[in-house]
Amino acid sequence: MKVARFYAPGDIRVEEAPEPVTGPGEIKIRVRNCSTCGTDAKIQKHGHHHIKPPRVMGHEIAGEVVEAVDAGEWAPGDRVQVIAAIPCGTCGECRRGRMTVCPNQESMGYHYDGGFAEYMTIPAKVLAVDGVNRVPDGIGFAEASVAEPLACVLNGQELARVGEGDDVVIMGSGPIGCLHVRLARARGAARVFLVDINAGRLEMAAGLVHPDAAVHGEDVVEQVLKLTDGRGADVVITAAASGAAQEQALQMAARQGRISFFGGLPKDNPIIRCDSNLVHYRELTIVGANGSSPAHNARALGLIADGSVPVADLITHRLPLAEVLEGIDIVSRGEAIKVTIEP
Repeated sequence: MKVARFYAPGDIRVEEAPEPVTGPGEIKIRVRNCSTCGTDAKIQKHGHHHIKPPRVMGHEIAGEVVEAVDAGEWAPGDRVQVIAAIPCGTCGECRRGRMTVCPNQESMGYHYDGGFAEYMTIPAKVLAVDGVNRVPDGIGFAEASVAEPLACVLNGQELARVGEGDDVVIMGSGPIGCLHVRLARARGAARVFLVDINAGRLEMAAGLVHPDAAVHGEDVVEQVLKLTDGRGADVVITAAASGAAQEQALQMAARQGRISFFGGLPKDNPIIRCDSNLVHYRELTIVGANGSSPAHNARALGLIADGSVPVADLITHRLPLAEVLEGIDIVSRGEAIKVTIEP
């Protein structure tokens, strides 16, 4: 079978590999779609400390079961979506229901071979934490693969308490930003504003998700304040790896506003300037957001299936596995919303 393996930064190879063998408690799937994200682009450029090469990449996975070995309910022909982040299920955080911050977390495409392959096995530990979801009738594999990033977005908005009547600002108009716009509307936000420094990407994204306003320029704080009659936003989500965006988020938040640092910063530059008096006097809440739990994946798939969060139109590029490097480059150049690979 064909796979896309990471060997070193700048060295991802599409090559032949033996079809994997299914072990006890595992299932094997025929991968139908594995979508790409900005993390794949980062891995291509810089590698990742959890990846010991060679490793098959890809973590936004949907496919069809072809073999199941002592795997409970699963059988050949089942259509499935698979989690990316694998909590251990037994540590103190997991027992408290905090699976997104499991200290023993592993990941598909990092610790285990991922979905840029024609076939892959799903480890027993994924099944043990209910990390495989049945894809409902009526949605395709490509849409199902977007459940993984949507699950992360769902976790972030729950932590930031996005709800009825909120004015919400999303900073960053990539695929995650677009999903944040759609989910905020589904959760009852009154208005959603989309911000980006890349005018072309913002225009493309706004044409799909139709925010109440698209904000671009050097004075984004002033523009948001003007849009909210000087009050500021109830929720600001920084869906970009930008310290400047995080600093601006503090300045545009309303009293008792919630700020989600959704996008992590580069490890060599993670420090921002925080006016703690803004936090103190406005009673602001700053929350992080790190990945998703298996339960978030199941709920995200449900939101896609029932039409609450449409995703089909966000998939702007569909490429075969042989063109996965081009797909990752398209992501890096910001020329797409969502690129999916169809092995």
